[in-house]
Amino acid sequence: MEECISVFDMLKIGVGPSSSHTLGPWRAAERFLNELRADNKLEIVNYIKVDLYGSLSLTGKGHATDYAVMLGLSGQDPEYIPIENIDKIINEIKTKNLILLGNEISVPFFFEQDIIFNKNFLPFHANGLTFTASLLDNTEYSSTFYSIGGGFVVKEERANAKKKLAIKCAFPFPIQNAAELLAYTVSEKKSISEIVYANEISMRPEAEVHHELMRIWNTMLECMYIGCHSEGILPGGLNVRRRAFDMHQNLIGLANYNTPQEWLETIRKTEVKFRQILKWVSCFALAVNEVNAALGRVVTAPTNGSAGVIPAVLMYYMVIENHQADEKQIKQFLMVAGEIGSIFKKGSTISAAMGGCQAEIGVSSAMAAGALCEVMGGTPDQVLMAAEIAMEHHLGLTCDPIGGLVQIPCIERNTMGAIKAINAAELAMETDAKNAKVPLDKVIDTMWQTAKDMNSKYKETSEGGLAVAVNMADC
Repeated sequence: MEECISVFDMLKIGVGPSSSHTLGPWRAAERFLNELRADNKLEIVNYIKVDLYGSLSLTGKGHATDYAVMLGLSGQDPEYIPIENIDKIINEIKTKNLILLGNEISVPFFFEQDIIFNKNFLPFHANGLTFTASLLDNTEYSSTFYSIGGGFVVKEERANAKKKLAIKCAFPFPIQNAAELLAYTVSEKKSISEIVYANEISMRPEAEVHHELMRIWNTMLECMYIGCHSEGILPGGLNVRRRAFDMHQNLIGLANYNTPQEWLETIRKTEVKFRQILKWVSCFALAVNEVNAALGRVVTAPTNGSAGVIPAVLMYYMVIENHQADEKQIKQFLMVAGEIGSIFKKGSTISAAMGGCQAEIGVSSAMAAGALCEVMGGTPDQVLMAAEIAMEHHLGLTCDPIGGLVQIPCIERNTMGAIKAINAAELAMETDAKNAKVPLDKVIDTMWQTAKDMNSKYKETSEGGLAVAVNMADC
């Protein structure tokens, strides 16, 4: 089976704190509404309930899965909803015990009892949820979805049907693995970003590809800007204090700017001392994931929990490596990152509930490493080597969020993933690709084998590691 996965599938704009536990359930709720509409059943819904299973249940409250489900059922779009409206909508549902289904039909909804947290796992995937609507004709309509990471949502019957069919990808350069990607670059005498671009413009107009890539970048930039200018304590009960604000103030000092774009140019003109480089990269990554933890708008890259790595590394390139970098390099970086992420999704997983944090921070670091390598002049072989090096040194990384919150250790892990990505790109640039010992596809396969061997306690269940070693009450 060949999968056509676009850059825009891997880099999605949405709301934090989690792609699999927030954005995925939100999108599942939207799909459930569409099913009701398609069957002319939305207008006869009398009552609705939601069952969460497995990891969605075990860490759902910390990941705001319950909020995401309610917002999705309310007909809100995570890509465009004004962030300031979220609390208002949730509070109205809680106080009135009503939900405006699809922003059309008002039905009873009791927050405490109509979202049910079932700790058992459904067999198909660790992140399962079932929507059940009671109808005025005394029947029920039920539908089960699976949030498989990165905001992707599937139904079991659809996934099984795809396995039985030989689906031909419509891309001019269909890619299932790194070896195929590399072969295209050789036969077509193109860079990886050029191969990806050819695939993207086969699906949509060039102007749309340009616009959407820049919209992704501008969302990343705005997210870093907001994070660097926001003080306070993150929600959730861990009392985690935002650190990007202080770090940013210490680095930039007195500076005048009014927009994220002016802020970027100000930083690019700032003299950065060698010992400050790691601090700037860490600041950018922290900023994004503090916004994510506060239910802010981020770019899923490839997940929300790892959303800070790619923008931090791209900012590093623009403010440290190449002050003349413009839209061309930004688009190039994002396309390479998206393609590498899609290869990991096809060959392994980008779901922490299936593979631990190696599937999130590890994949994002590999995506960023490869992208940085290309914009710095690396060959396609070196780009894939950079991605391989980055993942190789994340293999086995567990997902053990304290309190089920995407805060500790998740926020700091983004800084580590970004630093490793830069290091991996530099190592690849200094290496003759002929001397590479481990192909990227081998590392992806190893990652999947490691994921299957990993104890479920370390797969976003908060039942092992730091999640049980540290008592929330002591925080």
